[in-house]
Amino acid sequence: MADADAGKTPGAADLFAPLTTEHLDVGDGHAIYVESVGRVDGIAAVYLHGGPGSGCQPDHRRLFDPQRFHTVLFDQRGAGRSRPKGSREANTTAHLIADMEIIREKFGFAKWLVVGGSWGATLALAYAEAHPDRVSGIGLRATFLGTAEELDGAFLDVLPRHYPGLHEDFLSALPADERGSPLSNYYRRILDSDPTISTPATRAWGGTESILSEHAPSRTRLDLAALGHSTRPMPATPSMEAHYFQHGCFMQPGQLLAQAGRLRDIPGIIVQGRFDFLCPPSTSHALAAAWGNAEIRIVEGAGHSLYDPGVRDAVMKAIADLASNHRAD
Repeated sequence: MADADAGKTPGAADLFAPLTTEHLDVGDGHAIYVESVGRVDGIAAVYLHGGPGSGCQPDHRRLFDPQRFHTVLFDQRGAGRSRPKGSREANTTAHLIADMEIIREKFGFAKWLVVGGSWGATLALAYAEAHPDRVSGIGLRATFLGTAEELDGAFLDVLPRHYPGLHEDFLSALPADERGSPLSNYYRRILDSDPTISTPATRAWGGTESILSEHAPSRTRLDLAALGHSTRPMPATPSMEAHYFQHGCFMQPGQLLAQAGRLRDIPGIIVQGRFDFLCPPSTSHALAAAWGNAEIRIVEGAGHSLYDPGVRDAVMKAIADLASNHRAD
């Protein structure tokens, strides 16, 4: 339901409070949570959260200057506050792109600045390549192209080289006969309807991914004894990630890089942690070369997380710089 104060401009103390909030019916039984923030006559922008499956957070609003932008944030199908929570039915990359078009048209934006990190970067690229005429600029953090090769690189190459003990933990959560193809077996187990199978796999995947996402994690091993606990909170993203990764993120192999030429008329800035183990700099460089209109900004001493030192500030600076080059239609 739309906020009753939808037409009002927030006061100085409420610059980051939502202008509007609602659950928007996008069909297929899904109602996605959508909020807007900033000024209604500002530069149109949309923020895409990661995961897939995580959801937007209040701090994401603060990446955009509310006196310059009219920003829309939304929880993707099955994620965050969207309903039904966790639903994987009619939940593909194409569905999310279509949802973005419904949102854009609802707000009356001819074009908007598209910003996202990690999976949010994947969706930003997929949307922009499908609708380049609807995008005024692209701001990315931690480029992920949605390929099996990237996932293999992170979990089967980087993990054993940099965290050999964690790699042992990661494999030990699987039966011995499933360790030869760990990723596909993890996806299958995470999505299993039997909680005695899905719970330990979900916790092991989520814990491993969390450690890989930080440049200086507070722990570097899994708590193997706690993987099967059913009373502890479950990580939010593994089930949706397994759904998407099991299906190649619902794209053709190599699709985003192959179609990057469609972005040539769209300016972009890519913020990249030097030591990002999940989305390494080589991916951003390959994308920028194929795109032809993107600047890469390396954050030294940082990994994958938005909250590694220097990353959040670099993302805010990138968004501000894209706004400074904005051309109104």
